Amino acid sequence: MRLHPPTRLAKFLGAAVLLLGPALCAADSSAVAESERKFKSGDFAGAITTLKQAVADDPSNAAAFYWLGRNYYEIRDYDNASAMEEKAVALSPKNSVYHQWLGRAYGGKADRDRSFFLAKKVKAQFQEAVKLDPSNIEARMDLEEYCYSAPWIVGGNKDEAQAQVEAIAALDPVQGHLARAMYVSEALKKPAEAEAEYRAVLNAKPKDLDPYFSVANFFIHQNKPADVAAAVSAAAQASPNDPRLPFYRGVSGVLSGQDAAPAERNLKAYLASTPDRSDWPSHASAREWLGRVYESQGDVAGAAEQYRAALRLNPNMREARDRLKKLGKDTQ
Repeated sequence: MRLHPPTRLAKFLGAAVLLLGPALCAADSSAVAESERKFKSGDFAGAITTLKQAVADDPSNAAAFYWLGRNYYEIRDYDNASAMEEKAVALSPKNSVYHQWLGRAYGGKADRDRSFFLAKKVKAQFQEAVKLDPSNIEARMDLEEYCYSAPWIVGGNKDEAQAQVEAIAALDPVQGHLARAMYVSEALKKPAEAEAEYRAVLNAKPKDLDPYFSVANFFIHQNKPADVAAAVSAAAQASPNDPRLPFYRGVSGVLSGQDAAPAERNLKAYLASTPDRSDWPSHASAREWLGRVYESQGDVAGAAEQYRAALRLNPNMREARDRLKKLGKDTQ
């Protein structure tokens, strides 16, 4: 099950730093602050090294264990991510953020291991995060998504998902439109109704950038290039230097079928200038779209190279695998 749309995570990470402020003041924050800088630059291994020393020096540093879990999560080491987030929760059991990320770490393990037992633990942690802080919209969205995507045997329940939608809308109208769009698109399979909600997001002209990328993602999947371009343009007006913009401009160019050169430049720029983080469009996805650029130009070898690169980064990318097969190439 997909537990965390990337476009929602960037906003959450900033909020998490604010929520962790008191914990950082209570402990020696220098190592944690250094690890956060490394995290943001994509140096997850370096951040892990820094944080391991921090928890060795102070085994009661809940924030350090939290960030250790976050970094292990980024490298898809869900066993260590879960273990570190469990320690953070044990040290600070009333922290909503810690419970939420423990749920996400459990989610990574559950997906990997196909474990119903772990899946139930995912929901329990999201529920606890919401209970501890009812204003934690990200936790509510995680719980909503779990409830509409998980099988009933592990706690999936569309009525519970709908309840989270209403609660989110009461807290923030824009996030409410996003939550409702997710629900009607994924749970009810009604893309037309979802589109109306996403257009309401654009009409609201939010100051935050992430809602625009959520809109763009929806229209990418609906193969509506003009609407993707409109969402990207609105995002650029809100924050013209955001590092994610080249990815979306590149995808927009591929979908529109216009001159391939700008799309190629944008996708290459994104790959060259950004870390591969779970809260941003993945480098695997950028490689797959770059492969589409080369495919449109008749460069079969170049396209195959990019599809293979995408699969090395994420072996589960069905689109890249299918396109390789259509090109008559193997996946090696």
